[in-house]
Amino acid sequence: MRGADVRYGHVFYDVPALDSSQHPNSTALCPSPRHHPNLLFWRSWKFVIELFDRISISIPASWRKCPLVRPPTFPPKAPALPQLQANQSQVLDGGTGFLKVGYAAQNFPEHQFPSIVGRPILRTEEQAGDIVVKDIMCGDEAAAARSMLQISYPMENGIVKKWEDMQHLWNYTFYDKMKIDPTGRKILLTEPPMNPLKNREQMAEVMLEGYNFGGVYVAIQAVLALYAQGLSSGVVVDSGDGVTHVIPVYESTVLNHHIRRLDVAGRDVTRNLIALLLRRGYALNRTADFETVRQIKEKLSYVSYDLELDKKLSEDTTVLVESYTLPDGRVIRVGSERFEAPECLFQPHLVDVDQPGIAELLFNTIQGADVDVRSSLYKAIVLSGGSSMYPGLPSRLEKELKQLWLTRVLGGNPERLNKFKVRIEDPPRRRHMVFLGGAVLANLIADKEDMWVSKQEWQEQGARALAKLGPR
Repeated sequence: MRGADVRYGHVFYDVPALDSSQHPNSTALCPSPRHHPNLLFWRSWKFVIELFDRISISIPASWRKCPLVRPPTFPPKAPALPQLQANQSQVLDGGTGFLKVGYAAQNFPEHQFPSIVGRPILRTEEQAGDIVVKDIMCGDEAAAARSMLQISYPMENGIVKKWEDMQHLWNYTFYDKMKIDPTGRKILLTEPPMNPLKNREQMAEVMLEGYNFGGVYVAIQAVLALYAQGLSSGVVVDSGDGVTHVIPVYESTVLNHHIRRLDVAGRDVTRNLIALLLRRGYALNRTADFETVRQIKEKLSYVSYDLELDKKLSEDTTVLVESYTLPDGRVIRVGSERFEAPECLFQPHLVDVDQPGIAELLFNTIQGADVDVRSSLYKAIVLSGGSSMYPGLPSRLEKELKQLWLTRVLGGNPERLNKFKVRIEDPPRRRHMVFLGGAVLANLIADKEDMWVSKQEWQEQGARALAKLGPR
């Protein structure tokens, strides 16, 4: 495809023609993201360039030249990474459940591991197989030895609650996983919207003063997800392990006053599943069991399209029952719990949260926007985050939105319902979309010093220096 228009989402981009004599190593761009992992990066790059043009930020001409992609292979292989420079910017997507870290311009995180810290239950050094139990274990190490550890979660609902444990996790990230010296580097951090300002300030302080990073940028997770999807207008439903939020964006402008936050996400689904399994007679309530139940949830849970039908099916038959082998060899059977656990996303009162469910929150967000904007938002609802990966979630969301439109807008008259158009985009890589958007943005602003909060600015102005990053 040379000199052609490429459609991605609702946006058309012009693909420049390439002269093979001048670019002997280049080939035409692939027609579909699933054929080549670099194409999504190219479109995200193009989208952010257009965003900077729209808000009148001057950028160097070299930024407008996206690196050429290599020809696709079938099945597609992971893209070869360029040799990383010593000063390459870091991207750290610190989620409540998983931490993802890598370099600017990468398509996938360099490392991804659980955001957990473990300490031995018995204060002696033990060895289980090839695993040596240490005084403090983090991430993958803690997950592998979790049966012998007291597990701690430094973050709750997207907010760092245990700063000492969080610093252990960051030490593990930079020194054990990335094996870098942070001194003088730049780092892009992510956070949910409407997070406490104190949380952002303390994160920046630790990065700039504790690890001696040269510059810090803090970005909103859902906005990065929209960058990665290549859309200028839409609603991002970002549901991770600790928090769910709905962010409307119109013509590259975030509608801050319509942002909604729901403190029910993947961790609440896991706790709900623990309670449901307890009623069946399986006591999985130790801290070490939490990770086991999370794995059960990720393997077996789904969102029910018709709750009453699935309940009747589980009562009258065994078709929904699945077996799962625990780490100690025991086998448990999971039936109606498979769809009852994630139901708390739609009915938060099941986990004692007095808020509307995810579908009603999404409906209220879009209906709260201006009338001429709503149609664009309904046609570009983007799912992001690990807790949006449940099978059946997109179709259930669409069903609930149509039902809310029927009862609250049409007054129960179904004749005009066919005019209501809604489109929910569920990209297969949505678990990593926040990181991908952050990698694109970090690469674009790497040399634009005024976009970052430098260590010098922090030393001179303190927390006031973060005001340049914009609203939370």
